[in-house]
Amino acid sequence: MSYTKYRSLYAGTLAEIRDEGLYKDERIIRSPQGGTVSVSFPEDAPPHDVINLCSNNYLGLSSHPEVIQAAHEGLDRYGFGLSSVRFICGTQDNHRLLERKIADFLGMEDAILFGSCFDANGALFEGILTADDAIFSDKLVHASIIDGIRLCKAQRHIFEHGNMTELEEKLAQSPARVKLIMTDGVFSMDGDMAPLDKICALGEKYDALVAVDDSHATGFIGKTGRGVHEHYCVMDKVDIITTTFGKALGGATGGCIAARKEIVALLKQRGRPYLFSNALMPAVTSATIRVLDILSQTTERRDKLETLTTFWRKSLTEAGFDLKPGNTPIVPIMLYDAKVAQQFSRRLFEEGVFAVGFFYPVVPKGQARIRTQISASLDMADLEKALTAFVKVGKELGVAD
Repeated sequence: MSYTKYRSLYAGTLAEIRDEGLYKDERIIRSPQGGTVSVSFPEDAPPHDVINLCSNNYLGLSSHPEVIQAAHEGLDRYGFGLSSVRFICGTQDNHRLLERKIADFLGMEDAILFGSCFDANGALFEGILTADDAIFSDKLVHASIIDGIRLCKAQRHIFEHGNMTELEEKLAQSPARVKLIMTDGVFSMDGDMAPLDKICALGEKYDALVAVDDSHATGFIGKTGRGVHEHYCVMDKVDIITTTFGKALGGATGGCIAARKEIVALLKQRGRPYLFSNALMPAVTSATIRVLDILSQTTERRDKLETLTTFWRKSLTEAGFDLKPGNTPIVPIMLYDAKVAQQFSRRLFEEGVFAVGFFYPVVPKGQARIRTQISASLDMADLEKALTAFVKVGKELGVAD
C-alpha cells in the first residue's frame, strides 16, 4: 500500500498536536553544554547566547577540561567503540574499573553498566523477578521504570505519590515470593525527594527489597553527593540503585545498576539490554571514571549548586510564582496551561533565558510548567539576570505578582 494514505494520517495527528498547544519544538545548540549556550531557534535563525536553565548538567562537568581530557585518553588508548556486547568480546578493563568505582561511590557491592539508565530500568525487573513476585511503585516513577515493569511478569501495585500508608497496606496484603519497592530518588518533573527513610523502614518490616532510580541525585544530593540514600542516612538499607552518567556525572551517555552482588551477577546473565547491546564506548567510561575521581576529592561543586538552588527557589517564591515544593535543583514553575507554558518559554528566550515548557504527555494534562534546573556552571549573576526576565515575563502573562 502506498505511503500517501498514511502521510495524511500522520500529518493530521501532528496538526492536532499543534492545535492543542502540545507540539515540542527543538532548539539547536551551537556550543558546548554550559551555564550559557549559543542557540538557534528556529533552526535557521542566527545563534543567540542565552542563560541555560534547562540542562541536567547539575555539576557543570559536561565541558570540564579534565573530563574532556580523560575522554580523549580513553579514545586514544582503547579506540572508538567495542563493536561487541560485553559477554562476547566487549569487556575492557575500563568497564570493570568503572563498575567498581561507581559501586564504591554509591555504597554498593557491585555494578553493571548499560547504554543508558533507560536500558538499566528495562533490564532490572525482568532480570530478577518472576510471576510469583510483586513490584510496589510510586505513581510518579519515571517512564523508563514504567516500561521496564511492563516487560516483566511480576504483579504490579501502584501507590499514590509518597503515600506511605497506602504502600504499607499493599505490602501487608501481598503474599508474593519477592517484594520489590521501586521509587525515583528525586522525581524529575516535580523536584521532590522520595521519603526514603520511611520506605526503607517499610522494606525491613515487610521483608521487601528497596530499589531507587537516583538519576537526578547521583553526584549532588547528600552531604558528599552519593544520592538520596545518603541524604536520608539509609545507604546500608537500599538494595538496588539505578542511575545515569548522562546528567551530573559528565552528561554524555550510559548508566548502571549498582546493587547487591548476587543481583548484579544475575543481571549479567539475564539483562536483555546488557546482553544484546554494544558495550559502553571507551571515551565515556574513561571520562566517567575521572568524574567520580573529581567528586571523591571535593564537594565544592555540589556545595555551590546547593547555594544557587536555595537562592533561586527563595527568589522565585518572593516574586509570586507558584512553585512545586522541594529542596533540589529541579525547580518547576507551575503555569497549568500548555499554551501559556509555550508562550512563557518563547518570551524567556527573547529575554536571554533558555527554559523549556513542559506539558502533556510529559506531565499530566492541566499541570503544564516551566521546569528550571540549576547547574554549578551558573553564577549568581546569571540567576539574578534570569530572575529579572522571569519577573518581566510573569507580569506580562499575568502569572506572577
